[in-house]
Order: sequence, then structure tokens, then C-alpha cells
Amino acid sequence: MSHSLRLRQLEALMAVTHHGSMTRGALELGISQPAVSRLLSDLREVLGFDLFNRRDGRLVPTQEVRFLLPDIRRVLEMMHQISEASQNITEKKAGHLRIACLPGFATSHLPGVVAAFLRDRPGVSVTLEPDRPERILEWMVGEQYDFGITDGFEGHPAVESENIDIRTVCVFPTGHRLAALKQIGPSDLADENLIHTRRDSTFFRDLNEAFQKANTTINSLVESRQFTAACEMVCQGIGVSVVSALDAAKYVGQGLDHRPFTPAIPHRLSLVRPTLKQPSMISLEFIEVFSASLAPYKMR
Repeated sequence: MSHSLRLRQLEALMAVTHHGSMTRGALELGISQPAVSRLLSDLREVLGFDLFNRRDGRLVPTQEVRFLLPDIRRVLEMMHQISEASQNITEKKAGHLRIACLPGFATSHLPGVVAAFLRDRPGVSVTLEPDRPERILEWMVGEQYDFGITDGFEGHPAVESENIDIRTVCVFPTGHRLAALKQIGPSDLADENLIHTRRDSTFFRDLNEAFQKANTTINSLVESRQFTAACEMVCQGIGVSVVSALDAAKYVGQGLDHRPFTPAIPHRLSLVRPTLKQPSMISLEFIEVFSASLAPYKMR
């Protein structure tokens, strides 16, 4: 073959084969009859054999063309599928999204955001993997995930990040004496058992500093990495805690109440993604949607 096959040539061949007429084939394709004739003439030159015989006023495919028809149909069907898939991707209705997150997010805020995101995108699927911040950073550097939600992120040349400061609140069991206060500070918690984050975390250091400035000591009861675990224990009535307003919101009405904590101590979330990995449109859209979902909880 001196020239390459073109998709439009195959479409013209199938249209004329189906209708037995150049004119009706041209109508199906939305082009002129001479244009169909030129396409078939070029195709005949590429293939090196006749395409049609005229029989009883109809154009009938030759034996050689009939031999090729099953393969041509498969090619056209595949091209149609590719076209549909590319349109879905362009319209952000198809694709696969891999998300790494802190364990607390996997059972609190994130599932609702993912569910709402997927409702209008039936062709999109998601892999959700919770783990500790150190592991999430490894995945981002290794380009194994499209997007990550973490905290304590201090920067990395292979990772892009958006940092969001979330308000924190003091959470306590429903009916607790602290419910009488409009806001809660360290001195209000002097006699309370405190459930708090790990001592090596930035958040605990900031919280401890606030207590020290108020000449108050943290009465430590339980140390936990996750705010959600702290909220669960507060609901059981064993103590109080200072947590992200984002995590506290899920437990309101489930045995837990909360008030603003002062001085304001932010819980810094980092939305991260690999720097060198070309992001898909669907991943960029999800990052935007997730960031917007945090707006009610951001520090002003």
C-alpha cells in the first residue's frame, strides 16, 4: 500500500455497503456524493482491488471487501468507543481517581464528598487509601496516588501542596458543665481529663504552649493520633478534647457538644499531589471540590 488508510474512507465504505448507493451513503455521512466517490477511489488505490460490483442497480461489495468487513466493523466500533470515552473524560464524567488520606478522613468528611462527586459522574471510579502522614508523603513522591489529604506536611520538592487552616473546638459530652460557656480556654479545662493528639505533633505543641501561657497544665488521659478517636472517647464520657471543627461536626447530636477554643489554634491540613505527574482533569476537579467543602471550617 502506497498510502495509509483513513477512517473516513472506511466510514464511506461501510455506508455505501449498507445502502447499496453512493447517494444514500453520502446522506448518512452528511457529505456530497462526489466526496464519497473520491474517498472510495482513494481507498481502492490504497487496497489495490475493486470495492464494489453493480448488480440490479445496487452497489454490492466485492468478495475481497466482504472478507474485510468484520475487521472494518470492529475498527469503527472501537473508534466510536474511544470517541465516547474521550468526550466523557473531557466532560469530566469518566476516569479513575486515587486518593490517599488520613485515617480519620476515610470515615468522616471524605466519604460524603466522594459520594456527591460520583453522583453526576457515572463513569468515574475511586480508590481510597487511608494511612499515616509519612506513608502518604511516600505515595505522593512515588506518584502512586493522584491526591492526598494529610497534616504535618513540611514541604517536598516532588510534592505540590495547598495548606488550609481548620478551626478547632473543645468537645465534651452532652450535658457537661462546659456547655454553659460561650468559648473555652485552657483555664476552663484545668480539672478535666484531656484526650489529645500525639505529643510529637505540631498541634499538641501548640496546644501545650497555650496551656503553659495560661499557667495551666494539661491533665493527660489518652494520647491518640486521630481526632475521630478522640471524639469517640468523648462521646463515651471519659474526658474532653480539643479537635478540628471538621471532625467535631460529625458527632454533634451523638452524645457530643462543642464550643470554640481560645486562643485559636489551627489544625493545618495539606492537600497534596505529585509535582511531576501530569494531573488528570478529573483529579484537578476533585481537588477543587474537596477544597471548597472545607470552607465552612476554615479559620478566618
